[in-house]
Amino acid sequence: MKIREILEYIDAEVLIGEEHMEEEIEYGWSCDLMSDVLAFVKNNVILLTGLIHPQVIRTAEMLDIKAIAFVRGKIPGEEILRMAKSRDMVVLATKHSLFTSSALLHEKGLIGEDCTR
Repeated sequence: MKIREILEYIDAEVLIGEEHMEEEIEYGWSCDLMSDVLAFVKNNVILLTGLIHPQVIRTAEMLDIKAIAFVRGKIPGEEILRMAKSRDMVVLATKHSLFTSSALLHEKGLIGEDCTR
């Protein structure tokens, strides 16, 4: 699924990375625990989270996650946006909850990555 489709499906706003809207995302991962993200993410995912903290960007960088969608109407601060921009990441923000955002993407065909080690 292209990032521009994700943007549309979850009624999101692009905060950083408009130039990457045609990039493909294979899976979705919804989580506020970065330790779980580190333990389980293996593939090309968009990370949906309500955690507004620099650790989200550091975790995404370690796993080569190129797109993050902040949910529940949360908007990250300038430090987080600068970090994401310097790492060439896409940052989206949506008013929808984590559950609703995940359901909307799944309904449109984006599947979740299974929790296997």
